[in-house]
Amino acid sequence: MKNILITGGAGFIGSHLVKHFTLKYPNYKIINFDILSYASDISRLNTIENNKNYNFIKGDINDTHLLNEVFQKFKIDSVINLAAESHVDNSIKNPYKFAETNIMGTLNLLNISNKFWQKKSNNLFYHISTDEVYGELGKKGLFSELTSYNPKSPYSASKASSDHLTRAFYHTFKLPIIVSNCSNNYGPDQHSEKLIPLTIKKIIDNEKIPIYGDGKNIRDWIFVKDHVDAIDTIFHSNMIGETFNVGGDNEINNLDLVKKIIEITDNKLDRKPNTSIDLISFVEDRKGHDFRYAIDNTKINNQLGWYPNTTFMNGLEETVESYIYKS
Repeated sequence: MKNILITGGAGFIGSHLVKHFTLKYPNYKIINFDILSYASDISRLNTIENNKNYNFIKGDINDTHLLNEVFQKFKIDSVINLAAESHVDNSIKNPYKFAETNIMGTLNLLNISNKFWQKKSNNLFYHISTDEVYGELGKKGLFSELTSYNPKSPYSASKASSDHLTRAFYHTFKLPIIVSNCSNNYGPDQHSEKLIPLTIKKIIDNEKIPIYGDGKNIRDWIFVKDHVDAIDTIFHSNMIGETFNVGGDNEINNLDLVKKIIEITDNKLDRKPNTSIDLISFVEDRKGHDFRYAIDNTKINNQLGWYPNTTFMNGLEETVESYIYKS
């Protein structure tokens, strides 16, 4: 029996993870702790809200009093920390909010976990992070677990700080931790501010599709259900103190990605091929826009036997269908 606190469990990745753990592990107690910010949506979890092994608590990870009560009441023995502000544009507009949540909130969770888990065993603080902490790549190369941190935005800097704090608690206090850094996630239920759902929505509504700069910036994309499977694998690995990079092996530049989404969405809407290509609109580039991210999956492949299962086109098709169904 495990009592797992999943923070940010009403967010995009978090909601997929909460459903996965609640349904796959009926003997685990899953406590979903989420502040229900603009990017959260508790309705994503309607299908499991009455499950006996699931509880939802609305709260802020900076609320020390409430977290103490939760740890005490539910005898929390594991934390999977997904609570974070994550949109780069928003971090440029309001970096203080990102420092408050991503840095101080993580520190609060670490400190409370350390307090409750003194001299106990079978505990784990699993911190989910991003490949953006590594900065950017040129046309060649991959981010490995040994790549030096070089964040370029307030968002990635705040996540880098939270990673460092997590590892510091391992080295200083012997808190059992694992960190993973993932590439860009996509899939059903992602907030519409992100590139893929934004593009799908614009196509459905016949509105201009904004693309930063020349659209040549490259990202590695992972289907959210594959990422959840990787989190499950890492959580149960008992690889305390380790870091794992998690990527989808799907590198593509933003312009080509948008063209693929247009191809799929126009087809699903029974429109003529490339009907929506004229909706593409190039806009002023984002400040400090990293050129390329790409993940080296070698460590998680070799040590844990994990590989992404979803082809990029299959994942995009499932994603497009989910948004068309909701429109």
